[in-house]
Amino acid sequence: MKLKGLRWWIIGLVCLATVINYIDRAALGIMWPAMKDDLGLTEADYAWIINIFTITYAAGKFISGKVFDKVGTKIGFVLSIFFWSLASLLHFFARGAASLGIFRGLLGVAEAGNWPGAVKNNAEWFPVKERALAQGIFNAGAGIGSIIAAPTIAELFGAYGWRLTFIIIGIVGFLWIIPWWIVNKKPPQEHPWITEEEKTHIISGMQADLQSDPKSKGMSVWEILSKKESWGVIAARFFIEPIWWLFVFWMPIYLYKEYNFNVKEIGYYAWFPYVGAMIGSLSGGWYVKELLRKNSLDYSRKKTITIAAIIIVCAIIGAILLADTPLKFVGFVFVVLFGFQFAISNIQTIPSDLLSGKSVGTLAGLGGSIGAVSVIIMNWLIPIITVESYTPAFIILAVLAPLSVLSIYFLIKEIKPIE
Repeated sequence: MKLKGLRWWIIGLVCLATVINYIDRAALGIMWPAMKDDLGLTEADYAWIINIFTITYAAGKFISGKVFDKVGTKIGFVLSIFFWSLASLLHFFARGAASLGIFRGLLGVAEAGNWPGAVKNNAEWFPVKERALAQGIFNAGAGIGSIIAAPTIAELFGAYGWRLTFIIIGIVGFLWIIPWWIVNKKPPQEHPWITEEEKTHIISGMQADLQSDPKSKGMSVWEILSKKESWGVIAARFFIEPIWWLFVFWMPIYLYKEYNFNVKEIGYYAWFPYVGAMIGSLSGGWYVKELLRKNSLDYSRKKTITIAAIIIVCAIIGAILLADTPLKFVGFVFVVLFGFQFAISNIQTIPSDLLSGKSVGTLAGLGGSIGAVSVIIMNWLIPIITVESYTPAFIILAVLAPLSVLSIYFLIKEIKPIE
């Protein structure tokens, strides 16, 4: 049997995994107003719990990058989604801050694998000119998951309460493993369902010196870190990641505190900005693909990321000065998340532009881990700097976006293979 466009089926399943990933992680923030009352917790407890998630998520990015490089994307994704679905189920048994922190920690380390796994998967299944688009499709899953999560979690909570809601969303993850195991049998060079035309398209579109050899050995962590370009990826992720995570973690709390929203009201408002994220993911991938028709890889990636940073800064300034209603606020966040995803699909793809297949997951994981460190710092700061207003937090985000762009310009003179 031959399946036309097999690579798009593969990335479709990775996108679906990302949808499930974001439903699972968004559930806590959306249901927090009710959970904190049931468990006797405070906003300080919330900051502590999400930092437990972020710390293990940071460690998980590095660990899973090495695991994916070792066992491959098929087994890597199975392990990742199995354990994060199990962690979601375990939330049913939470009895306080300690147990909830443990379950969020397990969720963080397992969910982290989705990102380096996707970058490695795209390096295996897509030619260079299609990778940012593939990454955009994958990242669109974050937006779709967040769009679906807010109203779905609100409805499930209304019908079953928060404990059973965690059980339901955990089961969905286990079900995903079945089609993934069936469809992703082998890499494209060996897959029995791939057409010769598609196989040729994928392999011929790879940069010659970066084509994956199953027997080749990847670079060590120290070898990767010895390259200035690797630090460009790491620094860019460090500066840009808090822009996304502040809204993922704190937007439900912001709506709860600023507008006295309950769980259902949060669900009705919090989904909208992620429509912007989904559009930004697809647009960023499509835009760079169009630029690559007539321009170099370096010019195309850097121009796209620069445009995104300008969009982010302008939208954050608008949120600070003009967002005096919840509708205006989520409207500006819509634009911020559009800009973030317009950029991140290209930033996350740079490891596959620089390194060979056996090293891509490691660099992607390192970037994600260091990016998560800045999120931890931001989560620690939020309760301190937002006592009177969230404006200080928004100003920090407006500064971080251009710093991310400058990291790439200064540390990666030209985006091209460094091996």
